[in-house]
Amino acid sequence: MYPRHRRVTLPAAARRPFPARSRRLAAVAAGLALALAAGCDGAVSLAPGTGTNSAARASATLAIGAVQGDRGRSPYVGEQVRVEGVVTADFTADDGLGGVYLQDAGDGNPATSDAIFVPVAHDAPFRDLLRRGARVGVQGRVAELDGGGQVRLTALLADTVEQLGLGEVAVTELRTPPVDWERFEGMRVRIVAPLTVGSLGDLERYGEMLVSFDGRLWQPAERAAPDSDAARAIAADNARRRLVLDDGRAGDNRPLAGSIWPDGAAQLRSGSTIEAAEGILDHRHGRYRLQLDVPPTLVAQPRPPAPTVPGDLRVAAFNLENLFNGDGRGGGFPTPRGARSPAQLQAQLDKLVATIRALDPDIAALMELENDGYGPDSSVATLVDALNDGGTGDWRFVEGCDRNCRREGRGPGDDAIRVGLIYRAGRVRPQGRPAMLEGGPFGPRSRVPLAQAFAPQAGGPPLVVVANHFKSKGCNEAEGDDRDNGAGCWNALRAESARRLSEWLATDPTRSGSDLAMIVGDLNAYAQEEPLRVLARAGWRDAFALAGSSGAGNEAPYSYVYEGEAGRLDHALLSPALAGRLRGAVEWHSNADEPRSASYWSRGRTDGPWRSSDHDPLLLGFDWEPVEHPGAVAEAAAD
Repeated sequence: MYPRHRRVTLPAAARRPFPARSRRLAAVAAGLALALAAGCDGAVSLAPGTGTNSAARASATLAIGAVQGDRGRSPYVGEQVRVEGVVTADFTADDGLGGVYLQDAGDGNPATSDAIFVPVAHDAPFRDLLRRGARVGVQGRVAELDGGGQVRLTALLADTVEQLGLGEVAVTELRTPPVDWERFEGMRVRIVAPLTVGSLGDLERYGEMLVSFDGRLWQPAERAAPDSDAARAIAADNARRRLVLDDGRAGDNRPLAGSIWPDGAAQLRSGSTIEAAEGILDHRHGRYRLQLDVPPTLVAQPRPPAPTVPGDLRVAAFNLENLFNGDGRGGGFPTPRGARSPAQLQAQLDKLVATIRALDPDIAALMELENDGYGPDSSVATLVDALNDGGTGDWRFVEGCDRNCRREGRGPGDDAIRVGLIYRAGRVRPQGRPAMLEGGPFGPRSRVPLAQAFAPQAGGPPLVVVANHFKSKGCNEAEGDDRDNGAGCWNALRAESARRLSEWLATDPTRSGSDLAMIVGDLNAYAQEEPLRVLARAGWRDAFALAGSSGAGNEAPYSYVYEGEAGRLDHALLSPALAGRLRGAVEWHSNADEPRSASYWSRGRTDGPWRSSDHDPLLLGFDWEPVEHPGAVAEAAAD
């Protein structure tokens, strides 16, 4: 995540210590520091100016645009100046940003901002003069405050305020993102185009929402090779279109009730839209943001129904997001990952079961099961028991275990989590023993792939399903070629995993003799990254490319949303023979678009499958007789 130091600080000359976790943004602390430095008449004692030029500028009224300048730093830093303008927003409340914004009619220069931030202390004698709509003259010293995230916030540290009456300024309307946001810093802005919700990850903590102009943002590596000119162009376009909507409050973990956000904001899905967003264009914490002071209009994206696919054999793949079940007998909580109590585990199971039942697959490949063996108290046994309502269903799991695994109660592999395969015994049956690929890149850093051949109960050739979960993109201990090259860390390891996996499958490890095989699961790689390219060069076919879409209209497929950018970490790759049998490939966007507040561990969770994981499940449909034209997969049913 981007740096979040909810703090705005003054230059050292005007700084005094304040608690690290203040109830207000450090701008408030800055205002308090000014008040303490001030005499009883509110005059501020700061570093001296630059002699007669500074005094002359203080006596003359400057346009705010001249004070702001057309560069990142004001040309008047440290000098006394006087400006006149209208207070366009008042954030001096106890939980506010610690000041007001002042804007004038403009200096005629389109490259400069016509507004400036004025910190206001609680006991400043002029505080009551600086209310929204007031026209005032302000004299003080220009400073560049630390806005966090390597951002400098130009501010006017007021010595005196003169009341001039009432006034108003024109609101700047934006229909598209500007080439340069800097020119609007501090100004009142209204967005007259719908903004697409990207992430609510910081809404309930900081009161802010990540949105974008012109629809969703996409992970650059989903559409272009990492570190390519095309990928850099996508990243630059994302940065231009990205905006944060903030609630004008400081501090964290403040309830949304009573804030500028309308009811229902915390339940919005990614892909929803925000209309009529209006407030002050601000630059803090590393990003441009609109400090809202008018409630926006929320247009919620509806939850999609469970998808269906044609075909008489269905396969699902699903990252469970750490299914850990304690000791399997109601104790052993909290666990290293996942549910923190028996009640949370039950809520997690309810969501997972609802998801799998709605998809109604014959076979499901699972990721992030606790690596605790295959006994009756194991996580996979607990899930299957829940699917079977304690014994009435026909769900079974594949036991990928050797003698050491049975003796130690874990495995295969040494990771805390593993992959798994479950199936409907009334529809398919395992053929032969499962096979596992251990060692090399599948040692201490990646999960061991699990392959099993299945034959339909109605007859027909076997299908080999390989469940996978490659190394994550986290950078802990990454060195050399595994450092981030635009694809996250450990890309080289994931590429080597893909190469070894393909070579292993060419040896027919399940001894099924079948050329109908699929690689499914969380490869922790976007579509244009090297692991997918390795598999494509080896002849594996992308099921979603064959199907033509995600099954959700014409929108490109995605299974994961990170910092507002959508992409696929979860894949289904088919052998050429199996590609001819594909009838449909869909993703169910029941998770990635959902806010975290819908998760099983949240007090505000909702019943049903929603946010059962942070990854979306995928569902494939196959004919078990070859189709005449591979293009028939385009008939896949919509969500």
